[in-house]
This record gives sequence, structure tokens and C-alpha cells, in this order.
Amino acid sequence: MFEAVFMMCFEAPDGPCREQLLPGYEAASLAECERNLAANPSVDDQMQGRDVYCQPVGVALEFLEVAPGLFVHLGRIEEPNADNLGDVSNIGFVIGEDSVAVVDTGTAPWMGEATWRAIRERTDKPVSHVILTHMHPDHVLGTAPLARSGAQVVGHSGLERALLDRQSNYVESLSAVIGPAEFIGVEPITVDLSVDEDVEIDLGHRKLALRAWPVAHTGNDLTVLDQGSGVLFTGDLVFHMHTPALDGRLVGWRRVLNGMSGLEVNQIVPGHGGPVLAWPDGAKDMQRYLEVLETDTRAAIDSGQRLGEAVETIAQSEADRWDLFEAYNPRNATVAFTELEWE
Repeated sequence: MFEAVFMMCFEAPDGPCREQLLPGYEAASLAECERNLAANPSVDDQMQGRDVYCQPVGVALEFLEVAPGLFVHLGRIEEPNADNLGDVSNIGFVIGEDSVAVVDTGTAPWMGEATWRAIRERTDKPVSHVILTHMHPDHVLGTAPLARSGAQVVGHSGLERALLDRQSNYVESLSAVIGPAEFIGVEPITVDLSVDEDVEIDLGHRKLALRAWPVAHTGNDLTVLDQGSGVLFTGDLVFHMHTPALDGRLVGWRRVLNGMSGLEVNQIVPGHGGPVLAWPDGAKDMQRYLEVLETDTRAAIDSGQRLGEAVETIAQSEADRWDLFEAYNPRNATVAFTELEWE
């Protein structure tokens, strides 16, 4: 198989370059791929003078079929680094009779490209929707190549503004640990379909129910229920193995999880870990951690501890139950203390 790619470089002299996928021109032979490009005169305008050429297909991400037509890539339980290239969160896609929806896109464009290739290994149906569960970079920065294919980008009504405020900082910090070349091709994310409460997407006799939640893990959390299989993509409203990361409101997160427990769901795909968990039992570790985080934080505040002192003790009983605890629990304790101190 062959695919179309183009080269993009940083504008700085001697800056790094990266080949990027131009989706939609895959073919069994080099000649056929080149004919597909030649048959579309708009390619030149789209690429703004960049040279587009065909070559053998690149790497596809590994996906597990966890329900008929529903596939999940299991990200590593690690911090992003130069070895994993940001492959640290779960990605999914659902195949309907007419089209495909992708749920989250990973940390960098290469992951969106590798997701596209994985889809093409299984179907030639168009990718109609790219659904982003929240603003964090390990879930959204691979969006550009999938959006380039013509897919609608779907997200919480607060997502686009949140990314406008943060995306450049995300890219800068991740470039320092992964390498700048991997972030060539990251583009501002425009949400084509904004979700305020509930939205239903039909992929052709396969419907996805999307729900926007109040402030919890972040201020723009979205869940995706595949109604046919009863599998719910929770995004980072549910963590497994990976220490949860609080970037919203602790009390709100606990309230949202309680509300989610009443959903008619068979299994969940968490944002990290799994890749599938029973429901509601799959959220019990999360609920316990958040309860301990709140209880310890309130006790620290009531006893008159200062923030710096409290962070050293809050939720330490959970330390042996989670990976990356030292990287995330102090931040969670800080956010929780700041929230509850002024209740």
C-alpha cells in the first residue's frame, strides 16, 4: 500500500522537518496513488506550493477490537518522553455502516496519522467525525491530519476557547521533552460541532450519544456512548492505573461520577488504562481516590495547615495504588486545597 505525504519544516534556518500524511489518497500501487493525486487539482491549493508525493504507508497504531466495530488503542501509563513520543493516552474509533468516528487523537500529529492508517487497514469508509473528550494535549494534538481528511471536529462548547488559551503552551512544554519535530503540523483546533448538553451522531445504523458535563476533571469534559454496544468512552473522567489529574473542580468531579453511575452502560473505555472496564465497578478506584483527596484536604484545612505542608500529606494513603503518583498527586492536592479553602 502507498499513501500521499508532504514535507513541512520549521521556518527557522536548519530547523527540523517532518513528513506529514495527506489522507485520502491511499492506493495499492505507487502509480495508482500518483493518479489519485493528479485527479484532484485542489491538492496544489490545499498544500500551498508544498511538494506532495507518494510512498509506502507508514506506521499504524495498534488497536484492539473491544466490541464489534469498536476499536481502542491503549496508551502507555507513562509521562510523555522522547521514547514514547507522547503515546500515553487511549484513542478509539467506531465503524458504522456509512462512516467512522474517532474518539481522541493523541499527543502529536503522528498519532492522528497512525490512527488514520489503522482505520484504513479495516475499512475504506470516510472518517466523518473526530470527537475530543476534553482539552488536555495528550487527547487532542493529533487532530490536524484527521481534520484534513474532511472530518467534523466535535467537542464540548468550552473546548475551543480553552485550547485557544493553552495550546501554544502545551506544544512548547511537550516539544521540550519529546522533540520539536513531532509537533510540526499542529494547528489551532476549530470545533465544527459544539456540544452544550446532549448530541446524537449517526454513523449509519450506529448511533453515538454525546454528553457535555459540568466542570469536573476539566471545564470541558465530554463522554461518548456507543448505543449499540453499550460501551462508553469516558475520556479522563475515569482514570485506571494512572493517577488521576485534577484540572477542574474536585467536588464537581465527584458529583459527575455519581451522575454517570446511573447511565445504562455495559463497559467503559477510560482515558488512561483499561482499555475496557466493567461499569460501574471500573470507576470504584477513581471514586475512592477522589473521596480520600477531599477528606484529607478538608482535614488539613480544618487543622490550620498551610498549603505547602498539606500537599506533603494529602492522599498519601493512595500512593501504592497508582502509577505516576508523585507526578500528579501533589498537583491534585494543590488544586483541591485551593478550591476547598474558599468554599
